Amino acid sequence: MSEEIKKSEEQKPAKVEKKKDKKPGFFAKAGKFLKELKSEISKVVWPTPKQVLNNTLVVIVVVILSAAFIGAVDALFKFLAGLIVS
Repeated sequence: MSEEIKKSEEQKPAKVEKKKDKKPGFFAKAGKFLKELKSEISKVVWPTPKQVLNNTLVVIVVVILSAAFIGAVDALFKFLAGLIVS
């Protein structure tokens, strides 16, 4: 009987051990993220205060000009609509 058990064990394929791929935990992921963030932030070329001021003024001027243009077109259409309806 013990021979039968040995034969049946020999016929069975060996169980393949599953490797557990451990996923990094929350704190490991957060630490990695912060390290990469610090690395990327150090690569950023920050504008000087003078550049920031100049860019801000350009944006304000463009907004004012756009508003004036849209207001003028609106007034023109309002005038034309008044001529047609009257």
